[in-house]
Amino acid sequence: MKRRDFIIKNGIAATGLSVLPSISLASDGLATDEKYVSNRPPKNKRTFTSTAIENEIKSIKKKIADDELAWLFENCYPNTLDTTVDYEVIDGKPDTFIITGDIDAMWLRDSTAQVWPYMSLINKDEGIKKLVAGLINRQVKCILKDPYANAFYKDLTKESHWKSDQPSPISGVHERKWEIDSLCYVVRLSEGYYRATGDASIFDSDWDEAMRTVYDVLRTEQRKDGESPYRFKRVSYGMIDAPVFDGTGRPIKPVGLIVSAFRPSDDATMYPFLIPSNIFAAISLRQLHGLYTNVRKEPAFASDCLAFANEVDAAIKQYAIAEHLDFGQIYAYEVDGFGNKLYMDDANVPSLMSLAYLDDQYKSDPIYTNTRNFLLSENNPYFLKGTAAEGQASPHTGKEKIWPMGIILRAMTSTDDQEITNCLKMLKATHADTGFMHEAFHKDDPTDFNRSWFAWANTLFGELIVKIHTERPHLLKQTF
Repeated sequence: MKRRDFIIKNGIAATGLSVLPSISLASDGLATDEKYVSNRPPKNKRTFTSTAIENEIKSIKKKIADDELAWLFENCYPNTLDTTVDYEVIDGKPDTFIITGDIDAMWLRDSTAQVWPYMSLINKDEGIKKLVAGLINRQVKCILKDPYANAFYKDLTKESHWKSDQPSPISGVHERKWEIDSLCYVVRLSEGYYRATGDASIFDSDWDEAMRTVYDVLRTEQRKDGESPYRFKRVSYGMIDAPVFDGTGRPIKPVGLIVSAFRPSDDATMYPFLIPSNIFAAISLRQLHGLYTNVRKEPAFASDCLAFANEVDAAIKQYAIAEHLDFGQIYAYEVDGFGNKLYMDDANVPSLMSLAYLDDQYKSDPIYTNTRNFLLSENNPYFLKGTAAEGQASPHTGKEKIWPMGIILRAMTSTDDQEITNCLKMLKATHADTGFMHEAFHKDDPTDFNRSWFAWANTLFGELIVKIHTERPHLLKQTF
């Protein structure tokens, strides 16, 4: 059974115009026009509230001239808080479990990405601070439960929906797809939390054990001896639901890069060295170097992390960059170490497009600039142009569907007012009158979309509007 089949079997529409009861229409007194009544749940139905977030919504909405865009922002920005949070204190520590939306499980990647847009307000609201600290604590539990898994249940004794996978996930694990970025996102959130708050209380012995586990797994998946304890098999009609060759993936030549069996889309990789995720790993290892140098005061492990990051960086430069006939030197999406390279991108994060979102240094990297130009061209097989919009797609949703997330990341990484404006126009034109972002929509028909309740895409759209408000407020003074 594919993931979308699971959604439908649980009574949740994967396509169409239906909206889940938890995000049903409810006026919150914020709409600027009777036509655009808030789609947020009633206040007493929201899973978490933040005064700082509510004030931010009110403040920014007033400065958005386009009523429909303002309505989209009001609906989307708080969607993670409104609909996905389970917060409590366990054993004296905050604990936050955040579902992805229409699936009752927490992805390490999605949960970090869902709260990331609120990090700028973490020192203005103690609730947000506890929420993020609690999520880090929960993610640590997950890594210690199974560092190869990508998604978990809150009840760590619950049997997996995917128990027929081989090997069968242990209790508490929803799905066991090895994705480098899952572990990187936990590091990203920990470093971002500390950088914003200066609070080192999260760096306890459990966190330390989890981070050393992250390091060990990444080292193991370099597969320098050709071996790995990981394999994944699933009975499915989807050819991208599991790695080939009995769940082990295609051959690789060990060159210092790290194998990722799956992409952030949860699709199996073609060539096992997924370059955006390897770049993300190098970024994360440098962040661990800083945390263990300056906070944990453990220079030996800090040095190990830095050396590992440098090794991955060197391998990327040697094996993942090549001369394109039209665009100069660009990054490949996946490689195998033998010289074979795949040129495309997937509209998730990490992606090649999102590198400048993950790390500002890529904004001035000429290879990234060349790569970005390639990604937005007809030379990229997953850049689609339709009558409704143009944007990055994903093999996860087929050959004709564009991801709003890809359009959002294009705007996030742009330095051009007109490009950002065009992205806003497309996002406004393709939400199919629902007031929310979706996983993907048909390039010619936005009413044919996947996932009515996808909190990451919603909150990321809110992050884009906040970024524009901060850096280019003049763009919000126009109508689209």
